[in-house]
Amino acid sequence: MPIPVFTHTICELHDPGPGHPEAPARLRAVRERLAREPAAVLRDAPAAPEAAVRAVHAEWYLDQVRALAGAGGGALDADTILSADSWDAALRSAGAAVAATDHALDGAGNAFGAGRPPGHHALAASGMGFCILANAVIAARRALARGLGRVLIVDWDVHHGNGTQALVETDSAIRFVSMHQWPWWPGTGAAEERGVGNIFNVPRPPGLPPERYVADLWAALVAAVDGWTPELVIVSAGFDSMRGDPLGGFTLEPAHYAALTLRLREALPAAPLVGLLEGGYIPARLAEGVAAHVGALA
Repeated sequence: MPIPVFTHTICELHDPGPGHPEAPARLRAVRERLAREPAAVLRDAPAAPEAAVRAVHAEWYLDQVRALAGAGGGALDADTILSADSWDAALRSAGAAVAATDHALDGAGNAFGAGRPPGHHALAASGMGFCILANAVIAARRALARGLGRVLIVDWDVHHGNGTQALVETDSAIRFVSMHQWPWWPGTGAAEERGVGNIFNVPRPPGLPPERYVADLWAALVAAVDGWTPELVIVSAGFDSMRGDPLGGFTLEPAHYAALTLRLREALPAAPLVGLLEGGYIPARLAEGVAAHVGALA
């Protein structure tokens, strides 16, 4: 059965400016590739419900982002630049995460949210690292609000999901596993950072054989679910951990993401799986990584 991919063309209108790595071409390539993928069916993502966003982010910060975009755009920080359409794009990106989660919780199976801007660096009251809203955490909080008791977030982006960790590290209902390049931006994600026992960081150097990254991430996942069975798995699916990405030095290929996805499904058969787009900065490579992940979801 094809996997629903919640996305929206509005997300392509978020424009950080010429030469910025997080460019509209990223999502355009993903959408074009998935339109040809038998395992996927594209669906329009709604804007995220206000309550779902405010469950994660400070009201004054959301007002700031809305006002800055409404004034034509500007910088949240040196890397996170808004254009006039960025607020609407961020709401649709978060909306894709919420819609994919609702689809899974309604018993309809796995799903993928293909939005931009990405989310795993966003904090409660600030954007950073190209991210405006914390999409994975918004999705996790949505699941908890709907009655789930345990949500696992897996992040295989090459950069540490510092925003995700900061937002969940005191919440025992959510466990977070992140494999990321170390040392590397943003400088967080040491193995010693454990939260309330719910944080499982896997910092690794660049240039290792891909099988080493897969094995080390899997070992952390096994530890995370030991005696703790999640009811939903959310994957912060960053494909800048792929070989050749300009913003990282990992060596994964599309087949490795497919294999990890299948192993997750086999190890946790009762937990639906929701993938959410994070990094990946060669559009054509990104699109192939996403297609491999979505194909494995199906």
